Amino acid sequence: MATEEVSKPQSLPPYPELILKALEALNEPGGSSKSAISKYIESTYGELPDSTVLDNHLNKMKDSGELVFSKNNFMKPDPSAPPKRGRGRPPKPKAPVSPGTVVSPPRPRGRPPKDPNAPPKSPKPKATPGSGRPRGRPKKIPRSPTAAYPAAVSSGRPRGRPPKVKPQLTEVSVES
Repeated sequence: MATEEVSKPQSLPPYPELILKALEALNEPGGSSKSAISKYIESTYGELPDSTVLDNHLNKMKDSGELVFSKNNFMKPDPSAPPKRGRGRPPKPKAPVSPGTVVSPPRPRGRPPKDPNAPPKSPKPKATPGSGRPRGRPKKIPRSPTAAYPAAVSSGRPRGRPPKVKPQLTEVSVES
């Protein structure tokens, strides 16, 4: 079995090369659509393995600047056109520095490192609060198991929202 040759399809040139050849051959003034490029490649080189591969290569070439995409058509970029500017605000132009000036390195970001030769700091004396109570939330006092669920509330009122009091209606007699 190892001696048998597997029939391989005709090896295609790289996709970017195929795409550029198709654009040159089609030579449409407004550029060529994705379907026109794929039809040209299929007619010239036979059937394409997968159309999504062509889509990916077209998008990569568009992002890298090898192709320009306008009005749903791909075309070669104009060599006299200015380079495409990135998104966002452009950086401020830097002032030219005279040759005799020594430029100091920029200040490092973040907290400066501790000096290993510095003497250790003495701990701060703790100030006792005037009221004598400790700071923070008080500790929870554990209850005995018998007092966990009291049978009667000490205030004599039931728990929850009190019921709404309805005014009493008085009968009014109308004499004619």
